Amino acid sequence: MTHFLTKASLAALLALCTIPATVSTAAAAGAQTSFIVEAQYHRPIRGCSPMHAVRKARDFGLRDARITRMSPRVVVVAGRERRGWDRITFANVRGCPLIRR
Repeated sequence: MTHFLTKASLAALLALCTIPATVSTAAAAGAQTSFIVEAQYHRPIRGCSPMHAVRKARDFGLRDARITRMSPRVVVVAGRERRGWDRITFANVRGCPLIRR
């Protein structure tokens, strides 16, 4: 019976000694993870900016290029070419890739 009490009291002593150590570690980890989460949400979301789309449309030969429609998926730029009115559709992702001319 004395061996059981000795082992039980040693286990209780170890359990009590580890509580302050886990609390300080958890507090340090909590602040660090919240900083990481905040950094992820403050990152700018990059898509096809309207200025970039108009610039690319002018490079393709459109004069008086203007944005006529902008949605989460596409950016449509309209303007004049040698043959008349034309429009160019770009994907609304980074780099403004050409979808349709």
